[in-house]
Parts: sequence; structure tokens; C-alpha cells
Amino acid sequence: MARVSGYHHLTMSTDGAQEDFDFYTKALGLHSVKRTVLFDGVIPVYHLYYGSPNGDASTIITTFPFRKPGVYGRRGTNQSRTILQSIPKGAADFWVNRLNARGIETKKITRFGADRAAFAHPSGILHELVESDSDPREPITNASQGIGREHGIKGIYGASVAVTDRTAMDDFLTIALPLTKEADTHEGLVYRVPDETGANQRVEVIVDRDSPQGTWTLAGGTIHHLALNTGNEENQLKLRAHIEGLGFTDISEQKDRNYFKSCYVRSPGGALFELAWTTPEGWAKDEPPGAIGKTLVFPPWFKDREAELRAGLEQADFA
Repeated sequence: MARVSGYHHLTMSTDGAQEDFDFYTKALGLHSVKRTVLFDGVIPVYHLYYGSPNGDASTIITTFPFRKPGVYGRRGTNQSRTILQSIPKGAADFWVNRLNARGIETKKITRFGADRAAFAHPSGILHELVESDSDPREPITNASQGIGREHGIKGIYGASVAVTDRTAMDDFLTIALPLTKEADTHEGLVYRVPDETGANQRVEVIVDRDSPQGTWTLAGGTIHHLALNTGNEENQLKLRAHIEGLGFTDISEQKDRNYFKSCYVRSPGGALFELAWTTPEGWAKDEPPGAIGKTLVFPPWFKDREAELRAGLEQADFA
């Protein structure tokens, strides 16, 4: 049975491109990994990637800023709710103080036994930096932003998902993917994402039967999907066949994302999951290694639309 190995990336639809870029690169100290455009549909929208300097899988956060087209969604239940990133043990206080000083309201909380710095993206999407004392990944440092290895974000910890039917979601996560259930308490359920590196990565599930149904489309202010890393095409296609064979037929064919290949599946709890693997060229396909995320690039199939897309994009300073 093919298994995943950690997260590949997390993707959300946000609001303004400038505030999005400043939030991730300046407030959180991540690095720009790729600046391109939305590959689906015809609307000119940026697709911005942030993470470690080399764009290592399991560190990547990606966004579609939707301010210019003015498309906004509704946060609610049956939808991914919170972006979770891993930080070193004892670093939560640093982030609470740092983010509050920058005008980002942040508080320290504890859930599932882990201390966290909790705050929101400017578009309203919830974020938590979760202390993890057994995560072997090297922290992402950013000297220009005053973030050293004792506090730097290590990468993706996971995401929380709100559902109305916990049983259906439990079946999907443990049988279809499959993940390992680690906790089932009054706070919710926790599932371990397999990872050969030993990094602690999770899906946290909470039951919410009171909020309205959340938006599933690409729409500002919402999380769009959670991408799991299959490592290679063989594992991806075997896992896709396994999931579809169980009856989860709301699953896409493989899609070419230029830097990686993807299949998408809608869980019965509403959250959209992606099965992804990075192609051999990866981020260096259209930018030199060591200089990724510095220019606006387009996939080959948009060559005839490049001028049109550039003209339609929101103005922003990505320095």
C-alpha cells in the first residue's frame, strides 16, 4: 500500500498580494520560493510560494491573492480552518511578542498538549505556530528579519479541519490516505501524517455543527487545500487508485503544476486534499538554483497570454 511522506505544501486564497507577501516574508521570515500565476481558469491572479530558501517539501505555503478580482469566500465548517507551522520548543513567547509588536494580534494557547502562538493572516485565515521538541528539520532563518535558528519556523506542522460528521472523516483519514489516529479527546482528533524524516506533522479535526458551510471554491479568506507528499509518480498513482477504489470518486486526474504533479480529492469532511510529488527539475525549472522566487515566471502553456496576464495582475512590490 503506497503511503505519503509528510506534507508537500498548504494552499489558501488570500486578499491583497502586498500584505500577503509582507506577512510571510517579513513577519514570519519565510523566503520567496516562486512567483507565478493561477494555472486554472482565465482570471489573472498571482500564485505565490513561501518556505525554506531551497523550497524544501514540507515547508511550502502557497497563496492566491484575490483582492483585484474581488472574489471572497466564507469561513465555516466542513472546511480546512487553521494553518499550522512547527517551531522549536520554547519559541512561542518569541512569536507572541514579535507579532504583537508588528500589530498582528497574537496570543499563546495550548491545545493537544502543545504550546502555540495563535494569530490570523491579514485576510482572516487562522494560523498557529506549534512548539515541537522532536522535529529534526532545520529552522528557517532570516537574518534581515531578525529570525535565528532558535526561533525560526521549521516547516509545516499541519492543519486543522472543521467537520460536522467526525465518523466519515475518520474513515477517510485512516483508511483512504491512510494516517494514524493519535488522539481523540474533548479538544478533537489528531492524526499523524507519516514522514520518513521523523518530523511531527498532523491533521487536527474538530467537530463544528454550528457554523455555516464553508466555501470550497477558490475565494479570498479561505484555505483551499492540504497537499501531501507522495514522493514520486508511482506512489501517487497507486494511492489515487486505492482512494478511488474505496468509493471516494471525487478525485481528479493527474494535473501538471510545472514544478510538481498533482491529484485532488475531496474528503467527506469537506477539506480538499492533494497528492503531490516534485518533478526532478523542481523549482529550478525556470529560475537558476539558488535564485528561485526572484522573478515572475509563467508556465510554457501561458506563453501566448503572458502580456495579458501581467497587465491584469495586482500591483505589488516583492522586494
